[in-house]
Amino acid sequence: MADLELYKRMMAVALEDARLGRAEGGIPIGAALFMRTGELVSRGRNRRVQEGDPSIHGETDAFRRAGRQKSYRDLVMVTTLAPCWYCSGLVRQFRIGMVVVGESRTCAGGLEWLRENGVEVVDLDSRACRELLEGFIAEHPEIWNEDIGEE
Repeated sequence: MADLELYKRMMAVALEDARLGRAEGGIPIGAALFMRTGELVSRGRNRRVQEGDPSIHGETDAFRRAGRQKSYRDLVMVTTLAPCWYCSGLVRQFRIGMVVVGESRTCAGGLEWLRENGVEVVDLDSRACRELLEGFIAEHPEIWNEDIGEE
């Protein structure tokens, strides 16, 4: 139970960034990198609309802001939505050892692939994360469908 409370506190940081992204007119997906002890390393949000850059997903933004690390194995990627294939590749490439996901109903991304490749995955199935993204998708399906949703 103690771990679950820690993961929820971590998710609160990512969710705050998702809400900031939404307020900026972007896709409300937030992410953060933490040490397993709960120490925040960096945080970020999907900025592809705001910056006009399709590579700035929440996970990549948090990753870039973390700077170079000697090792990423002890880091936890916390993200409000299951990482897409692009971001799942980032997790594997840099051997991030754990991913905590706010929800995976909207998009399952590469979660099973990550699990199959030894990444510890925790899915919180957060109603707040799901409702924030579902509201955005209902209002802006054309933006969602650019690279994540249906073609």
